[in-house]
Amino acid sequence: MEYTQLGRTGLKVSRLVLGTMNFGPQTDEADSHAIMDAALDAGVNFFDTANVYGWAANKGRTEEIIGSWFAKGGSRRDKTVIATKVYGNMATEEGDWPNYDRLSALNIRRAVEASLKRLGTDHIDLYQFHHVDRSAPWEEIWQAIDVLVQQGKILYAGSSNFAGWHIAQANEAAARRGSLGLVSEQCLYNLAVRDAEMEVIPAAQHYGLGVIPWSPLNGGLLGGALRKEREGGGSRSTTGRSADSLKTPQQRERIQAYEDLCAKHGADPGDVGLAWLLTRPGVTGPIVGPRTMDQLTSALRALDLTLSDEFLTALDEIFPGPGPSPESFAW
Repeated sequence: MEYTQLGRTGLKVSRLVLGTMNFGPQTDEADSHAIMDAALDAGVNFFDTANVYGWAANKGRTEEIIGSWFAKGGSRRDKTVIATKVYGNMATEEGDWPNYDRLSALNIRRAVEASLKRLGTDHIDLYQFHHVDRSAPWEEIWQAIDVLVQQGKILYAGSSNFAGWHIAQANEAAARRGSLGLVSEQCLYNLAVRDAEMEVIPAAQHYGLGVIPWSPLNGGLLGGALRKEREGGGSRSTTGRSADSLKTPQQRERIQAYEDLCAKHGADPGDVGLAWLLTRPGVTGPIVGPRTMDQLTSALRALDLTLSDEFLTALDEIFPGPGPSPESFAW
């Protein structure tokens, strides 16, 4: 396993991040524990979750599964860099209830305590804002975070789904307080969706944030979707965002060209999609969210795949990036 620093911090994390969103809703507790054990055995030390995972009436269930895994001992907690998120509504009453979501100081305090309890730990290594809260001033947010850092309940703060100017706004506000600010940004980024290259990734690099791409295979679209469609498998690639994309003739042509290119180089499309992200400037590591042990094993293969300059150039021809801002939309 290769490790890298998380942004400008001294924290070392694996180049692949284990996403746990499927733990609970699609993968039962026993299988989830087995996948986490296998990931740790392979050297993956960076696990990502969120307080809302488990969804609907089961919000928080994923953190509970991780907590029961930590409770097994064997240095599981000590070896793991655990990242979770705050923003989504965690009210247990019927319907919404004020101050159980977003980034008010009250909800941040409440959410941290609840996540710590579910995870069965005394601290969270990376506490991420799951979305920007346009109604909460950064002075309030950083005051709440600074208190939690002083209490030892969190170590670092990160963002998710932020625009480039949100990253700048957050870290300038933190600098005025003498706070560390954001150290990571978790964003949608893959070969087929490269919008983050315009402003988010440049902002992250400027402020020293590690970039953690989510949906690295674009919902299965880059994982051999057309091949699986022909073979009658890959249910994920025939539903949701992938299915919508494949309804477009132009997108089908691009995906077919991508799969043909991968076949030419003797590489699996899913491995290529992950390996490509590992070559991108500023990327700490993509999040892989296995539902099964086989999917974890498949994801780990990407670490051993080296993409030639010829291969990378051909990928850019199929999936051209937007280019930097403002040149991407101006002269």
